[in-house]
Amino acid sequence: MTGSSFLFTSESVTEGHPDKIADQISDTVLDTCLEQDIKSRVACETLVTTGLVVVVGEITTSARLDVPELVRQVVRNIGYDDSAMGFDYKSCAVVSSIDRQSPDIAMGVDESEAHEQGAGDQGMMFGYACRETEELMPMPITFAHKLTRRLTEIRKKKLFAFLRPDGKAQVTVRYEGGKPVAVDTVVLSSQHTEDVSRETLCEALMEEVIKKVIPADLLTPQTKYHINPTGQFVIGGPHGDSGLTGRKIIVDTYGGMGRHGGGAFSGKDPSKVDRSASYMARYIAKNIVAAGLAERCEVQLAYAIGVAEPVSIFVETYGTSKIPGDRLAEIVREVFQVKPAGIIESLDLLRPIYRKTATYGHFGRSEPEFTWERTDKVEALQTIAS
Repeated sequence: MTGSSFLFTSESVTEGHPDKIADQISDTVLDTCLEQDIKSRVACETLVTTGLVVVVGEITTSARLDVPELVRQVVRNIGYDDSAMGFDYKSCAVVSSIDRQSPDIAMGVDESEAHEQGAGDQGMMFGYACRETEELMPMPITFAHKLTRRLTEIRKKKLFAFLRPDGKAQVTVRYEGGKPVAVDTVVLSSQHTEDVSRETLCEALMEEVIKKVIPADLLTPQTKYHINPTGQFVIGGPHGDSGLTGRKIIVDTYGGMGRHGGGAFSGKDPSKVDRSASYMARYIAKNIVAAGLAERCEVQLAYAIGVAEPVSIFVETYGTSKIPGDRLAEIVREVFQVKPAGIIESLDLLRPIYRKTATYGHFGRSEPEFTWERTDKVEALQTIAS
């Protein structure tokens, strides 16, 4: 990528998108468990469709859960408060089926005096960082998230009464010599009421979303805009499409730039390395880039269920580092805690922080809850590398 010219595209969705409703419900169940019992083991999956929410999973906790009430709180907060949308917090049915975590899994994961906490499953997890934005994230996904966040912001502030909760954004960035130079295409779609004209909607989204988010110096006379390109987006949310937890894993991460191990995040407590090790991999990659050891970095961590030590650590810098990848992997082991218990402790993950992660990306965030976005290992990395 460093010596080439190309277009790269990433997408984001609003909190009213059906899959994101499901993610938020699953993470709200998780947060409620952790608020009352930090030893909770949670694997919570949600399905949403017209007039119905189904919550299932394996949960071992001492917490008291009122699942229907939690669901209605989430749906109301998102903005589904009118039955005319085909889905709303007052009338939707809620079905839940919760079992306990398998004792076979717990046996391999639980910590005891004679046994370190093992990984909650096998698998590989990736983290990524680059110098394209101040967040050390790829530019396409960064702008896509900012567009959907802004779209939700103006809806909730009631700047335009015709906006409804569902929406999507997609940004295509032009790269020259491997570096972002301009925004080539913006796609922005928002659910809306029937009474708004297409002209009014397009003008509102252009002026109050696109131009407020994307810097003018990245927009050129050649930049293409597709605003509600189908012409009408009245039917949306779970009434338009069913939604499931874990269906937006590329939106949640790096927008397709950098690899993905395949495991979703939402609804999983930190003993599940799908989530916690992905956060650690981002933490490692971001600190390597922030320390100036590479311009672009991808980290892979891999685990066996019930085993604490990673089976492998791989660091890829795409030719942007003077330090070989195998040496960087050794440095990672020296500087970072990569066993499950160490990840949970060092990133302070046994807290009810996860509902916030379920929308607008798990990475590139500045809120204090996102401890994996800190760059507090820069000095240690620089010292060892030198």
